[in-house]
Amino acid sequence: MTKADTKKTGIRGKTSFDKDRRRKHHHFLVSVFYADGEKFGRVYTDKDKATRFAERQRRSPVVKSARITQVS
Repeated sequence: MTKADTKKTGIRGKTSFDKDRRRKHHHFLVSVFYADGEKFGRVYTDKDKATRFAERQRRSPVVKSARITQVS
């Protein structure tokens, strides 16, 4: 088996967390990227609190970007 015979895996698609009955609530990861290259992450179970935290961080002059992703 050569390298050309192996199958490449594609980019992972978006997961639908709406159908996941194992979770009582969803988790939202707020990733904050700073201008000096550092990263910081915090997990919330409330989307509103995650959004408010991200907006508050974006107002800081040392923050390059803040992103919210649903992790479960």
